[in-house]
Amino acid sequence: MKQSLVLIFLVSALNACSQNLPPKTVKQEYEIQKSEEEWRSQLSAFEYQVLREEGTEQAFTGKYVDWKKAGTFICKACAHPLFPSITKYKSGTGWPSFYQPISENAIREQSDNKFGWNRVEVECNRCGSHLGHVFEDGPEPTGLRYCINSVSLDFKSDTE
Repeated sequence: MKQSLVLIFLVSALNACSQNLPPKTVKQEYEIQKSEEEWRSQLSAFEYQVLREEGTEQAFTGKYVDWKKAGTFICKACAHPLFPSITKYKSGTGWPSFYQPISENAIREQSDNKFGWNRVEVECNRCGSHLGHVFEDGPEPTGLRYCINSVSLDFKSDTE
């Protein structure tokens, strides 16, 4: 058992070291700039953990996993429009999944190499809040799966 754990650690460490992309250490400039204290006062503890500290919610627990209403999913932190409901689909992963953002400038994609994984993080382009990740195993027409935490989202109905 101990040898297996050592082997897993070594493989993970080697994989992490082989990444050529820089870690996410440079703070990006966003239209909305707030101090961490301001974010903490605006968001619940769990929202803060996901949106500002790049956490995640458990699969199949989020409010919008099975959501089917017509409208627009917006950033929980700044109300920036992110995904139209018509691009939401059931991926079976346990998180709301979309194949396309509402516009080219709705989101930002950042390299995420934490834990030796080579993933692409999705952030709100307006405030820099962590939304989730994007993968290349989605449906047509884009082939992308934006796997987004429900806690990162609010919803604006088309009837409002």
